[in-house]
Amino acid sequence: MRPLLLYVALAIAYTGATTLADGVSPQEARQLRDEVRDMFYHAFDGYMEHAFPLDELRPLSCKGEDSLGGYALTLIDSLDTLALLGDREKFSSAVEWISRNVQFNIDKTVSVFETTIRILGGLLSAHLIASDYVTGMKVQNYNNELLHLAEDLALRMLPAFDTPTGIPFGSVNLRHGVDENESKITSTAGGGTLTLEFGVLGRLTNNTIFERVTKNAVRGIWARRSKIDLVGAHINVFSGEWTQKDAGIGTSIDSFYEYLLKAYLLFGDEEYLFMFQEAYKAAMRYLHHDPWYVEVNMNSAATVWPLFNSLQAFWPGLQVLAGDIDPAIRTHAAFFSVWKKYGFTPEGFNLATLSVQNGQRSYPLRPELIESTYWLYKATRDSRYLEVGRDMLASLQYGAKCPCGYCHISDVESHKQDDHMESFFLAETVKYLWLLFDLAVDSDNIVESGPYKYIFSTEGHFLPATPEISLANEHCSYIGAFCKGDERGSYGISSNIHDSKDRNGTQKVEFDASLIAKSLDLVGARSFVKGNCVGLTHAQKFGISYFEGKEDQSTVEGKEIRTELEEKTEIGDDNTVENENPGKLSDGETREEDKEFLKISQFVIKEDNKNANQEAQTIHDDS
Repeated sequence: MRPLLLYVALAIAYTGATTLADGVSPQEARQLRDEVRDMFYHAFDGYMEHAFPLDELRPLSCKGEDSLGGYALTLIDSLDTLALLGDREKFSSAVEWISRNVQFNIDKTVSVFETTIRILGGLLSAHLIASDYVTGMKVQNYNNELLHLAEDLALRMLPAFDTPTGIPFGSVNLRHGVDENESKITSTAGGGTLTLEFGVLGRLTNNTIFERVTKNAVRGIWARRSKIDLVGAHINVFSGEWTQKDAGIGTSIDSFYEYLLKAYLLFGDEEYLFMFQEAYKAAMRYLHHDPWYVEVNMNSAATVWPLFNSLQAFWPGLQVLAGDIDPAIRTHAAFFSVWKKYGFTPEGFNLATLSVQNGQRSYPLRPELIESTYWLYKATRDSRYLEVGRDMLASLQYGAKCPCGYCHISDVESHKQDDHMESFFLAETVKYLWLLFDLAVDSDNIVESGPYKYIFSTEGHFLPATPEISLANEHCSYIGAFCKGDERGSYGISSNIHDSKDRNGTQKVEFDASLIAKSLDLVGARSFVKGNCVGLTHAQKFGISYFEGKEDQSTVEGKEIRTELEEKTEIGDDNTVENENPGKLSDGETREEDKEFLKISQFVIKEDNKNANQEAQTIHDDS
């Protein structure tokens, strides 16, 4: 069923019925910004006093609870918000405490997705602030402790990626790896929203394994998209079969789209841009019923769920980053109309009955609509978005504020409070609200006026587009390019391959692009490493697009019946790789660099062939 007239009627009713308050003056914007700052400290101080070092605050009872791993989750998630507010004292104290007290050698099974976006992202963002004088928040005597913690944590999550498809398990034990009874089903967002954090870590530590396994996971999902370029919600990481074929932009899928675009913006990798363009085009064609979005069957595009869910609210902000402003404005207005109706957005709002969806009545302090409001104001400077922000702030102050922090709303109609405060309230919700009003005042903060352009992770952690992160492919190739010859880094020209020592004094080697290309062969990605050949489309260059059936010329262009990924490079049920020894040179000599690449690739590849296994083990042992 496609009730198009209903969607049109809803668009008119909800975009036209919203009557915003009077305009926000600069003086009022300053007052609102200060009110948001007070909101942050009411919740943060409540956490530090009543819950720390447990993970999260119970703001009604003024107690704490461990919800993720038992390592001061809310403090780590709040680090870059403290820096954003210019609170040098609390930021420095938090960095020092975490450096001394947090460790991840614990017997706990954690979510790979949540641990990556909250803990790994929080540590990396804070490290990049604390280690750099030009941020204005350099921590005295800081010696990369947060980076070391982040690296240790990521290494402990790597076993989750050891699957035939490359798509990781949803959970991993930080001490023992993946349990033999762990579910083989994961969400698309869970497997495809790891590239920013792991990619940044890989570039800061010069360890390519982190970036490669997460990119392989994205490829594993994208290669299994439908013939109309839609992805489902849940997938089996061993068989590659979709276990839930509902396609949408909300729950279980949302940040997969987000990280395709943001990985391109941060790393400059055109492969991500190509995937985003194809995925976005399909979403706008099959999921968009202006101004709403619905869930459809990924193969037939038949509507299966005419529902607005609160996680969809990030989409207008993503459209701003993609440069598609007009539909973002209309969709944001529709989504905000739901907030106006209830004072908050419920987890689900049924577009057919115009009512809150049963079982989805709560508002867990989500940031997505506030995030999109910030991006639209930044793009348009339209004062209506300040008014939207003012209404949202009022709702939070009058409906969610409780004795020690801010409470979940268990029912958006009754406004009944629930005794829980997720760490993302301080990492995202308050952060985007503060940035919105600060943008209207003077924008004198590290994000808007700092030394770098920043990309926000899906948890709201801002990651800088520094030369070390964003220009890694231009490593030391010209005067002024970033060189990784020592721990401080330098600028200039040096050899493509050079030695350095890690923090333990162990000799390590950095590699040029040709060696990185060779390492990609090890994980079954040969067809992705093809130079820029003039005349090839993105699909032909990367070999990852296919399509069957009749389509218009613009859709069919560049698409093929079967992908090289499926035929040559996908690690399927037999887990085989191309029959070659990447550690051997043509003259029979073995490079030390290639031995190292083969060593780290053991996390990703299992070789069924016994002889190949023995050969790989020999090289591993020799290295």
